[in-house]
Amino acid sequence: MIRDFKSLIGDLKSVVGEQWIVTEERAVERYLYDETAFGVRPEPVRDVVVVKPGSTEEVSEVLKIANKYKVSVHVRGGGTGLVGGAIPTKPGIVLSLERMDKVTIDVDNMVAEVEAGATLGKLIEEAEKHNLMFPAHPGDEGATVGGLVACNAGGSRAVKTGVVRNYVLGLEIVLPNGDILRLGGKTIKNNMGYNLAHLFIGSEGVLGVITKAYIRLYPKWRYTATIVVPFNSRVDAFRAAKKILFEGLTPLALEYFDRKVIETSANYLGTTWPVKEGEYYLMIILAEALEDVLYVEMEHIDNIVRSEGALEPFVTQRDDEQKSLLKIRSEIFSALKEETFDILDTTVPIGVVDRFIENVIDIEKRYGVWLPVYGHVGDGNVHVHVMKHKGFSKEQLEKIAEDVYDVALLLGGTITGEHGIGYIRRKYVKKVLGDAWIETVKKLKSVLDPNNILNPDKVLPGD
Repeated sequence: MIRDFKSLIGDLKSVVGEQWIVTEERAVERYLYDETAFGVRPEPVRDVVVVKPGSTEEVSEVLKIANKYKVSVHVRGGGTGLVGGAIPTKPGIVLSLERMDKVTIDVDNMVAEVEAGATLGKLIEEAEKHNLMFPAHPGDEGATVGGLVACNAGGSRAVKTGVVRNYVLGLEIVLPNGDILRLGGKTIKNNMGYNLAHLFIGSEGVLGVITKAYIRLYPKWRYTATIVVPFNSRVDAFRAAKKILFEGLTPLALEYFDRKVIETSANYLGTTWPVKEGEYYLMIILAEALEDVLYVEMEHIDNIVRSEGALEPFVTQRDDEQKSLLKIRSEIFSALKEETFDILDTTVPIGVVDRFIENVIDIEKRYGVWLPVYGHVGDGNVHVHVMKHKGFSKEQLEKIAEDVYDVALLLGGTITGEHGIGYIRRKYVKKVLGDAWIETVKKLKSVLDPNNILNPDKVLPGD
């Protein structure tokens, strides 16, 4: 229980106003969960108060109050995370930044000044009004920019455009003690002092609260195309993917999935997968400023995939058809979600993606289960769903996940490429990162957050 609850509420009201404090049980409920799979997500603590500050200064005052009462602060963005990072597991404050959603586009400098509570969808919409874009587009458009930065989000476009870290020019951060840091700004180059901003990008909210970001934008691509390449052999598909990359081509996205996975998604959406041939697929998205360049790339890719045993590629430049294909690919997670025990986020070097998937298939056979596999073959980030199976215990399903992790690590990879550690991956931190990493982060955490108020139970392994 929160001690001196009435006094805490009173202090919080004096900062943000009574209307921005939520204590009613039913209203608090929607702030207790994120998109973490039901089989592995932690049970939230309901002894929390939701606070909605409207400015960086108000965030600062809330954190000072949290230190005064020694209560935890759980930072919440759009609630789209998959590793329990936003789920409150200790009594205290859920700090929702939803009111802080202003987006200002500096057209001349091609920079977006974005408050942390603005959604990815709003950033994209505001940029497009000025014929600009945020190229990364890392997933769910309901995710907030603060969360994207705090988790260094990735997505299918990372092969060409990089992850969120590559677009952050500056940050405004509130440290756990309430101090405000303003780092960087609108310049592309800035070599003044240590780049502390990169300490907080990907820190998953345990070192500070990101309240504003300066995001680099780019002119919109004028010409795009989507190519779905069917194969009857998985080996041929991966050989073709490697050859595309080694020929010096960098698609916007280079995705892999099989027929069973993609048809499951199409059925979920009430539509059909339009490519009738093949059992394994590469989905290649191209984007260029010049139409001639796009056509040359399309022709070159066609020659490459045919030389590696591809069946007839499905090619479209129509916006509606491209969006339809991308929608089916994007909804694989949603289609599998209800029966998913856990979604793994393994990443391996691009040269061994085929070996990784072959090992996953061996694990499937060993346990007699279906492990849907798909992902960003262009950067080695492969998602494996551990599905619920009749008669399987939680321990057995966790063992399957661990076997998949072991394969990724053996091949020189890691257990998360874009989802992060959050709550549910903490138990693997020592195995993957080692004692020295843990001790270093603990020391850093103790300096910045001596009362351990900010996102406890996240990232670092439990005692």
